[in-house]
Amino acid sequence: MRLKNKVAIITGGSQGIGEGIARTFSREGAKVVIADVNSEQGDKLVQELMEAGRDAHFVETDVSQESQVIELIKEAAATFGGVDILVNNAAVTVRKSVEETSFEEWQQILGVNLTGAFLCSKYAIPEMKQREGGAIVNIASWHAEKTITRLAAYATSKGGLTALTRQMSLDLGPHNIRVNAVCPSTVDTPLLQKTFASLEDPEEAFNQTLEFQPFGRIGTVDDIANACLFMVSDEATYVSGQTLMVDGAAINKIARPLLFD
Repeated sequence: MRLKNKVAIITGGSQGIGEGIARTFSREGAKVVIADVNSEQGDKLVQELMEAGRDAHFVETDVSQESQVIELIKEAAATFGGVDILVNNAAVTVRKSVEETSFEEWQQILGVNLTGAFLCSKYAIPEMKQREGGAIVNIASWHAEKTITRLAAYATSKGGLTALTRQMSLDLGPHNIRVNAVCPSTVDTPLLQKTFASLEDPEEAFNQTLEFQPFGRIGTVDDIANACLFMVSDEATYVSGQTLMVDGAAINKIARPLLFD
């Protein structure tokens, strides 16, 4: 119960990594507010958590829209009495180079992945100040450090997240609000399975991905959720402004198979 009675908002929390974080935080005693555009999945997850005797609430939210983020924070505070933890996990992507990416796609990806984290943090911070402290975790990516071809907007957004993490840690330190980033590599999620299924040879794509993993396996949502749990817990009260790679050492490889080219 490391998060007993803490109020945690997880954006993009209805499935994949966000769902894993929500389940882990809930199991550790947090009151979780799941924000997502997918209301069907969000409502289903909240219902499951509540049936297990846990406190959970869903707010349909497009984090790129300021008015919706304002309502998210207001509803979270009204429902559970405040905000202690924010996990900026919501993200979208498209596999394109700068030349191939439309202006609308660029705006959407930066809007959700980077501006969304800015907006959620901006409006959650006053609530955290009222509680004299808090923790923010930005889910970035190994693409913030090393990347592959044709991932221009996504890599840019994740690099921006790690820079935002460092900057906010300085401004918010005096208020006892810690800000860190967690960078997953390849994680077994429904989105990854969908990506493999869309390729000409899904099995070969999976095998190439697996060969690139020093641990001989792809990451799980629990790997990421447990890293986030540490970052927001009292075990990390002097950890801020850091970027934690949760990638099984994959970023240390010299080259990456070009399985998506």
